[in-house]
Amino acid sequence: MKWNKKFDYPASSRALVRGHRQYTIGDFKLPSVTTILGQTQSEEKKKKLAEWRARLGAHQADRQRDLAATRGTSMHKYLEAYLDGSGHLDMTSIGKEAGNMARKVIETGLGDLEELWGLEVTVYYPDLYAGATDVAGIYAGKESIVDFKQTNKPKRREWIGDYFLQLGAYAMAHNYVYGTKINQGVILMCSKDGFFQKFTSEGQEFVTFQHEFLRRLDKYYDTVA
Repeated sequence: MKWNKKFDYPASSRALVRGHRQYTIGDFKLPSVTTILGQTQSEEKKKKLAEWRARLGAHQADRQRDLAATRGTSMHKYLEAYLDGSGHLDMTSIGKEAGNMARKVIETGLGDLEELWGLEVTVYYPDLYAGATDVAGIYAGKESIVDFKQTNKPKRREWIGDYFLQLGAYAMAHNYVYGTKINQGVILMCSKDGFFQKFTSEGQEFVTFQHEFLRRLDKYYDTVA
């Protein structure tokens, strides 16, 4: 893997505005991709989430959510430090777990990362949305957006549609601002017990996910208008 810092990614700041993440980039104040997707969930998905919370109880559901978020943040730090050469060590119990997960991603999923343009960089589509992508570069010979995901248990591909919508949004923003031709999204996922999964979307399927994100974007702005 080689670094190629060919793009000038913008500085940005993030804030919670009425509970929703917002990016400030120059004169733009833009909703995050994750906020847009969260605010436009289907009624079916909202129902399943409510049923899960009811089954576990609010306290336990919040605890599981927070633990997963902490583990995911730590895993990301390990992977970012590996890619930028800085190194990272977290000897807490969750940190050790996350470190094992990160090593599994490195050993099994990062061998196809050929060129790295940006790591945890902000991308934005002027006037519409913004977000931070884990990796922009060339993966398995193709211009790609790559995201790292942690999970409590292995996932089926049909369960992670919103992840591909997220990558599609980042790809559209990157292509618009920098003139790239990113047409592949890659998800490198590891469960807390060390089970690695790679999910890829490219070509027409990836375009379909982008079109679906644009529909969700329209729905979001119709709701907040």
